[in-house]
Amino acid sequence: MDLSDQATSASLSQKITALQGNGFGSASITYTGGLQDNTLSVDLYWSTAASETYATLKALVGTQIASITIQGSSAATSATNPIGTLTNSYLAELPVTYALGELTKCTVQFMGGSFAWTEV
Repeated sequence: MDLSDQATSASLSQKITALQGNGFGSASITYTGGLQDNTLSVDLYWSTAASETYATLKALVGTQIASITIQGSSAATSATNPIGTLTNSYLAELPVTYALGELTKCTVQFMGGSFAWTEV
């Protein structure tokens, strides 16, 4: 499924949880990387046409999403246009915002999962 024609923005928070690696007698706090705790938020126009926003996302609420990719442009993947892949994230809700005089929008947030950049 490709919702890029409905997307207006995307925000990625690539996070590795910090774990304290101290022992008794340590002179300072040190940290080591723990589990990934990633979040991808995507703003989309709310389209109820077949195979668009609503039709694509309604069945995914409350499920683990196998794979989501994001990329800055449709140009070839490279060091200056990497593609990001979020695997096994979770979609908890499908909130919709209706406002007078504006196109209807929704902001979906994919939580957790593993994230990696690919440049080639």
